[in-house]
Amino acid sequence: MDTITLITCAVGLAMDAFAVSICKGLALKKIDIKKQVLVGAWFGGFQGLMPLIGYLLGKSFEQYITSIDHWIAFILLGFIGFNMIHESMEQNSCEECGDASLDPKSMLMLAIATSIDALAVGITFALIDVNIVLAVILIGSITFILSMTGVKIGHVFGMKYKSKAELAGGIVLILLGLKILLEHLNIL
Repeated sequence: MDTITLITCAVGLAMDAFAVSICKGLALKKIDIKKQVLVGAWFGGFQGLMPLIGYLLGKSFEQYITSIDHWIAFILLGFIGFNMIHESMEQNSCEECGDASLDPKSMLMLAIATSIDALAVGITFALIDVNIVLAVILIGSITFILSMTGVKIGHVFGMKYKSKAELAGGIVLILLGLKILLEHLNIL
């Protein structure tokens, strides 16, 4: 997987954390750089860690599924993408974000919830040619930056961009899965 595709994947994966960060920004009465960095660190840290865990899991059973790995990558990324698109169309408020709390328990739960799809993507990374160190750095860094930005956007603009971010992220992941499948089938 080339660097541009990895960056695109990282942006797609970061959209859930970005959307939740918007909610946090909306809920916070006052924001400062410390709160933005805290949110970015939680989401970026977990978003970077989960693909590594998925990669290690995927490598452990790679030999058993090599003949269908492209289909697994396509299905996992498609499922995650369609789920994100579905969530973007729901008329919900920021209820999954909870309140304005940035305490470790609240942030841990949100960080895990927003990075589960990164775990699945990590499994697909084990099945295709990916520089996992570069992938982890890009995914974690991009999520960190977008989450910090999301807090600010949420505080200033509110819910306007939450569903658009989830929709864009879902589309990106579906297209990435399709690209992997078509490349393996020698169509691209």
